[in-house]
Amino acid sequence: MITFDSVTKRYPDGFVAVDNLSLEAETGQITVLVGPSGCGKTTTLRMINRMIDATEGQILLDGSDVRQIDPPTLRRGIGYVIQQAGLFPHRKIVDNVATVPYLLGWEKKKARDRAMELLERVGLDPKMAQRYPFQLSGGQQQRVGVARALAADPPVLLMDEPFSAVDPIVRTSLQEELLRLQAELNKTIVFVTHDIDEAIKLGDKVAVLRVGGKLAQFAAPKTLLSEPADDFVREFLGRDRGIRRLSFVSSSYLKLRTDLTVTSSSAAGPSDDAWLMVVSEDGKPVGWLDRDEPFGTYVHGKDSLRAALDAALLSSSGQAVALDESGRVVGVATRKALDEALSEAADG
Repeated sequence: MITFDSVTKRYPDGFVAVDNLSLEAETGQITVLVGPSGCGKTTTLRMINRMIDATEGQILLDGSDVRQIDPPTLRRGIGYVIQQAGLFPHRKIVDNVATVPYLLGWEKKKARDRAMELLERVGLDPKMAQRYPFQLSGGQQQRVGVARALAADPPVLLMDEPFSAVDPIVRTSLQEELLRLQAELNKTIVFVTHDIDEAIKLGDKVAVLRVGGKLAQFAAPKTLLSEPADDFVREFLGRDRGIRRLSFVSSSYLKLRTDLTVTSSSAAGPSDDAWLMVVSEDGKPVGWLDRDEPFGTYVHGKDSLRAALDAALLSSSGQAVALDESGRVVGVATRKALDEALSEAADG
């Protein structure tokens, strides 16, 4: 657990970057710091590994004051991921990942074996181990950065806007990869971002900071969206926070119709029903019967109500095709079913 107890960072010219901050980043969870430019997010993060020292208050790492720990020793026990990875350009990828194990005195073979294991874990081809950073894409470099931060198996991982420099598609992929890794590793992660959507997607708890480093609200994403503390938080979350809330409502509550599907072999001739989903012999969706129109799908029970609504909006029918995790059709969520689920969500 990381505890901030009345922490202030004041510079010699009187500028206050962080003002009387108190919060706890719980063990095994992702705590996200989010807010506008100048709110002290990165300063807060860097005070944990003493790249910046607090002026007042205490920062405790599992009960120990970080100011009582030698900075190099402290930093070797904390993974750190920054924008654009910060890899050493003259070192091969395998040696970039093995940096901290080398510093800790590991044998070269052990360190490299650990690096190869982590490259595979973060979804990179082992062949990339012998390349240099400039030979990798931005997204691949960020994966290497995450692997390097995990190399010595630190209990704490600090991530300073690690995905902000990559395109939206790669960013989504990296976010999913981080959530997958966290499900396996259960690290204590403090993550800085300026993107509220990223904060809500990744965070177990989200700290919204005001300019000047004041804590506006610290809560679980669902609570943040449903009960913003004040107008500042409400405006920062944006006008579509009601839609975002649907990300925390399971699609399993949607009532599906199984009578709106037909198999490919029986899908001949016109239908009295306006929208029937044709299903292949192996259960996969083919398209609407007698209609060359798009359709949207979601994984029933795994995806959120927001994903189901998005699938419906992508279809001219206004209906969402529900799949199981193997991609087989299990039913159709009609407009009526979606309306009922939305009403229930609005009622809490």
